Amino acid sequence: MFAVIKTGGKQYRVAANDLLKIEKVEANVGDIVEIGHVLAHGEGENVTFGAPFVDGALVTAEVVEQGKNRTVIAFKKRRRQNSRRKIGHRQLLTTVRIAEILLGGAKPAKKAAVKAEAKAEVAAEAKAEPKAKKEAAPKDDVKAETAAAPLFKAPKGEPDDLTVIKGIGPVAAKDLAEQGIITFAQLAKLSDKDVAKIDEHMPFSAEQIKDWREQAKELAKK
Repeated sequence: MFAVIKTGGKQYRVAANDLLKIEKVEANVGDIVEIGHVLAHGEGENVTFGAPFVDGALVTAEVVEQGKNRTVIAFKKRRRQNSRRKIGHRQLLTTVRIAEILLGGAKPAKKAAVKAEAKAEVAAEAKAEPKAKKEAAPKDDVKAETAAAPLFKAPKGEPDDLTVIKGIGPVAAKDLAEQGIITFAQLAKLSDKDVAKIDEHMPFSAEQIKDWREQAKELAKK
């Protein structure tokens, strides 16, 4: 049996055990999510269509991975106005595995099973290692603080106006400042490893950052 579902503004034809990437769903890896927007379902030539959705139809899927799509570059240039804008975008994606296609208001079996297993595991861990959890809590706080730390250490002194660089607007300049990049000299000295780090943690592509780096080299000389 197959079904046609709608999620994230897109339509997908799916069957049990299919693996597909959809726009980000708020869930953890291993969770079972429900997709209630079923446009059609059937088997072979026998297909039932909804208006727009099929009543009582439901598709469940297991979250396999949370990730990002490849970077898409949007470039805009205005002739004779010395104006150009280059922006990178990486869509957040969730990889899911289709578990069940349910009809007639049937309830998912895997969802209840997953919750029961999770409760059993939590109860077992609580009984076996109560002290270990208490000791691990401060470490988790330290990890959270480390994750929130900026990517680079901002130098002392007055910051430069990064919006002078073509492609960096007020929002991008603010994002860079939050990660410790506030001067032309810093941008000019970025290594390829630093560029990769920014590409991974910030909504800017490697091509954008390298372009800014070249412009910053000229501005840093002044």
